[in-house]
Amino acid sequence: MRILLQFPEGLKQKALEHALRLESEGHEVFISASASYGACDLALDEAKNIKADKLIHFGHGEFHKVDFNVEYIEYHMDADLSILDKSLDALAKYNKIGLVTTIQHTHQLDDIKSFYERHNKTVIIGKPYGFAKKKGQILGCDIGSAASIDREVDAFVYFGGGMFHPLGALLSTTKPFIVVEPYTKQIENIDRHREIYRKRSRGRILGSIQAKKFAILVSTKNGQNNTQLGRLIKEKLSKANLIGEILVANTFDFDALNNMREFDAFVNTACPRISVDDPTRLSKPLLSANELMEVIKMKQEIVAMQNSKA
Repeated sequence: MRILLQFPEGLKQKALEHALRLESEGHEVFISASASYGACDLALDEAKNIKADKLIHFGHGEFHKVDFNVEYIEYHMDADLSILDKSLDALAKYNKIGLVTTIQHTHQLDDIKSFYERHNKTVIIGKPYGFAKKKGQILGCDIGSAASIDREVDAFVYFGGGMFHPLGALLSTTKPFIVVEPYTKQIENIDRHREIYRKRSRGRILGSIQAKKFAILVSTKNGQNNTQLGRLIKEKLSKANLIGEILVANTFDFDALNNMREFDAFVNTACPRISVDDPTRLSKPLLSANELMEVIKMKQEIVAMQNSKA
């Protein structure tokens, strides 16, 4: 069998090991060298180009159905749970805790839940309603396991590494959010980021009030393609007497986008985190679809006020 292997950045050091194992079993193996941003970014073009019989994607669970033979191999990590003792002080004021994590630690959720229950906490683990598949699991673009229980809990605990995943959940919830990082042994309340991101969003909106020409970013990645939304945005811009053009790419190069100087602002329909995490990499405002709708609304209100004074 001809197989293409794909690894996220944190697991690329495992590529040779798995390639040699599969070759010893008689398979012909290729390794994708492209950057991978998750199960939304399957190396389907590479697999089809080399006429692979299967794509094996490591590190993530199934994101959505695709028309290709894809095997997902989740990567579980047994993190040290002793850090949970340290988290009790940060959670002293809260009785009902919402527990979330990434795919790497979903198998540890029951043990984490039991720990907090032994310390007289009520623990609620929510169900995902988007691309995530397991209870308590969050993705950068799917925070359903947190948002679905926001009204039921006093605070959230994210157990895992990095800030990418908890920041997404933070911005879609309203309760105190505690990050328990088992690798750096750090406990952090990240609530302040809600106001930081709110101000940044407001700044992008206000910075686009004078914009007339918008570039709409549409990704060709299998799990990020949103051509329909791109067309809808272009239609709404046209109805508002504004110019919108759709820019298509698999991975957007910010330097290349900055060379498109005729546009006044950009609108993101690809990974929703681009608008949150990467806006400063562009010389012009980078809006989410919702932020664009706010810009259009404010423009219309300004025109109405001007007309009423005329």
